Amino acid sequence: MNQEQIIQEIKKGRIFIYPTDTIYGLGCDATNIKAVEKIKEIKQRDKDKPLSIIAPSINWIKENLIIDCDLDKYLPGPYTIILKKKNPNFLSHVSNKESLGVRIPNHEFTRKIQESNLPFITTSVNLSGEPFITKISDINPDILEQVEHIIDYGELNGKPSTIIIQGKILER
Repeated sequence: MNQEQIIQEIKKGRIFIYPTDTIYGLGCDATNIKAVEKIKEIKQRDKDKPLSIIAPSINWIKENLIIDCDLDKYLPGPYTIILKKKNPNFLSHVSNKESLGVRIPNHEFTRKIQESNLPFITTSVNLSGEPFITKISDINPDILEQVEHIIDYGELNGKPSTIIIQGKILER
């Protein structure tokens, strides 16, 4: 699938399994409420539990969220930064909290996603509470049946992203 096709599929609300700089993710256009709800269903996740997004750019983060740390220190990279929203209702179907988790993975597929200029859901491609996935062959077949696109970059050697809150690493 070429760059233009990827952007068109994102804009159509298609669900992707895709690589990050850590593990495989499950994602879609974060502004598409139906697609976001479908991801929560696929993961069998509590509807009120917030999801994180891949930001289209650092500028997008600065426009929509209150910056409380040095973004350049963490992005792009294997981090999810929890930031307070400027507008509490912003992307409320993604996170009904006053904050939103943002990532910019250091991966070539992320740069393709960012070309859409849309925030993109990023959540691990596993059922809620199950182990994270580093290779496509380990993904639950029920999940594979419910997505439109699988972007396979072979085995990834990561672990879930590190969470940063108020500029500090959250120990898991």
